[in-house]
Amino acid sequence: MKLVRRIAVLSIPVAVLFATGPAFAGEHAFVGSNKCKACHIKEWKSWAETKMAKSFDVLKAGERAEAKKAAGLDPAKDYTKDATCVPCHTTGYGEKGGFVDFASTPKLVGVGCESCHGAGGTYIKPEHMSLKNKEYKKADIVAVGLVDKVGPAQCTSCHNSESPFVGPDYKFDFEAKKSEGAHETYPLKYEH
Repeated sequence: MKLVRRIAVLSIPVAVLFATGPAFAGEHAFVGSNKCKACHIKEWKSWAETKMAKSFDVLKAGERAEAKKAAGLDPAKDYTKDATCVPCHTTGYGEKGGFVDFASTPKLVGVGCESCHGAGGTYIKPEHMSLKNKEYKKADIVAVGLVDKVGPAQCTSCHNSESPFVGPDYKFDFEAKKSEGAHETYPLKYEH
């Protein structure tokens, strides 16, 4: 009986932790990079020109044929529905509101804003980060899901030695690669 009571008492903090606050990834829905565009047009335009924004295209038959051959892949195959490829070439695959397929979630093709900054379903609400709340505080937005400091952790789930395009000894160099995949940053109009 004492063991059951202890387990029950110890379970309460865990239950409270998971029941409070929307800061857990499972509670956020993906909304697509076009939602970010409304307020961050310069960043969005810069991102739209990156390899990350266009990464879904690599999965199409005939795209990057030589690189696919070198990696042991069939360049004539359409990989846009391949569950081993899609997670790294879309936004939020397998997560709430994330990419499902091109027909139903075209707004989430490519590695979008939320791949690095977190699913925006909570933090872009009017009471948080929006044109209705221009003086929001960044700490408040981080508390509801925004990834404050983008770092290697956002990249290495895909940029690792499991990718068919690199060797088994591949080491991801965040500092060198962020200029190739990231967007330009611009000063915000309001202090946050």
